[in-house]
Amino acid sequence: MLIGEYTHTTDEKKRISLPSKFRKEVGRKVVITHGLDSCLFLYPMKEWKKISEQLSKLGMVQSDKRGFSRFMLAGAVEVEVDTIGRILIPDFLKEFAGLKTKVVFTGVHNRIEIWNDSKWQEYKKKIEKQADGMAEKLGEIGML
Repeated sequence: MLIGEYTHTTDEKKRISLPSKFRKEVGRKVVITHGLDSCLFLYPMKEWKKISEQLSKLGMVQSDKRGFSRFMLAGAVEVEVDTIGRILIPDFLKEFAGLKTKVVFTGVHNRIEIWNDSKWQEYKKKIEKQADGMAEKLGEIGML
């Protein structure tokens, strides 16, 4: 399971080192794609296959389903993890997420989210303020 929050910086060749806690779980090849809330999603290949299968079942008749499939699949890129755990994120994905020198990796069960540091700090403050209300709603439907 992928959990935790880690801040890393890009090197002079614009590579980013994956947190060591994540390296063994993700393997040597990953898929990075557009995420939600202005971040990127990084999936181990095994998880990406499950996600892409679910996306293929959405169908193409309804425009929101078609659009979401395009958003996730057209922006997806297979990326190699080098021998010391670094990845190179394509420029179009860096631009989408506003990635600069300081990057935050967050483990979210089956995926890693990659955030611009300042966007992550803003988002985290917002969610922390809403946590009690979210917990209550989840409790009402029997999730907590």
